[in-house]
Amino acid sequence: MPPAPRTSPLSRRTLLRALGGGAVSGGLAGCGVPAAYVSAGDRAIPDRSAADKRLTWANWPLYIDTDDSDATKRPTLDAFRKRTGIAVDYVEEINDNDEFFGKISPALMNHQQTGRDLIVMSDWMCARFVRLGWVQEMDRARQPNVTKYLDPLLRSPAFDPGRRYTVPWQSGITGIAYNRRKLGREIRHVKDLWASDLKGRVTLLSGLDEAFALLMQGNGVDITRWTANDFDEVCDQVEKYVRSGRIRRFTGNDYTKDLVTGDVLACQAYSGDVIQLQADNPDIRFVVPEEGAELWSDSLMIPDRALHKTNAERLIDYYYEPEVAAELAAWVNYVCPVPAAREVLAASKDEDTAALAENPLIFPDAEMRERLVIARDITAKGRVGFAKRWNAIVGL
Repeated sequence: MPPAPRTSPLSRRTLLRALGGGAVSGGLAGCGVPAAYVSAGDRAIPDRSAADKRLTWANWPLYIDTDDSDATKRPTLDAFRKRTGIAVDYVEEINDNDEFFGKISPALMNHQQTGRDLIVMSDWMCARFVRLGWVQEMDRARQPNVTKYLDPLLRSPAFDPGRRYTVPWQSGITGIAYNRRKLGREIRHVKDLWASDLKGRVTLLSGLDEAFALLMQGNGVDITRWTANDFDEVCDQVEKYVRSGRIRRFTGNDYTKDLVTGDVLACQAYSGDVIQLQADNPDIRFVVPEEGAELWSDSLMIPDRALHKTNAERLIDYYYEPEVAAELAAWVNYVCPVPAAREVLAASKDEDTAALAENPLIFPDAEMRERLVIARDITAKGRVGFAKRWNAIVGL
């Protein structure tokens, strides 16, 4: 049965900037990668999984359950090792998508091993790996739990139809957070951010990939097929709001500090962060606007030439068992990609744990699900121009 939920004020995304993450607009991240597509036949090497019971997994900080009395212990991973005999070298080395891309891309573009059998990247970065042919197609015959339990909302993003190369680790929503008591009213629409009583008390996310989709949705755009004109319209609007003083500043994950102190009354925010903030301040609300919000994922991938592909596939499928997914969800508090885990949490004898099953920011209800959309990714061809304009507005 899942442990009582964590109420730590720090979430994984909250720590990204402090740990060295940041937006990278040039070099390998955007336009400096030479043509380096790897054909399907060149991605795999003989798998050592049967004889070598181990794998190396690179993930973000604070993104897996740990033992309350010993932070070096990870209960779900320990249970996997005991069940399968597979040892997992779990490395918390990903602090930023672009930074990690730059770290392992030289090996991948030169058809070399990365030293990792499993990595976790945000979906917009996963799209780049898939386009470049730098990750291997998974064998769903070895992953019956993924086939059965993966949330239908997450099954077929534009960049990876059918999720052949990626499997969501955790998901989240980019929406609007606000202080209901200090603001004195509800926020229901993206346009509500520009009301006169919020002038200078609003922040937007600084990262291009994090910010643009919600703003487009406020204009009624279908973000699964947005265009360059849609993007330019958003930029024109944001430039106007900057000039008029509507926007206090653009933030990384430090928007939570401004919201807690009251310097900011409303902001673009991640659902997982708000769960953490609500533990200390129930006046902080999170809203999926009526126009919709972006549903995103950080997803698991097996890099080219991984030595232990079968072991990695087995680990991924293990985390799609509803009982395991529930234990993880109770600790990390992001949107669980396994809806069946909700019933497991609801049956918990611990009241706090059972209450998580009713939290729509972990298990979105039917009404909220209708408004959640996975945005199409920014292609490599378009990224340079989009990033140049957006970064000029943000000041990056």
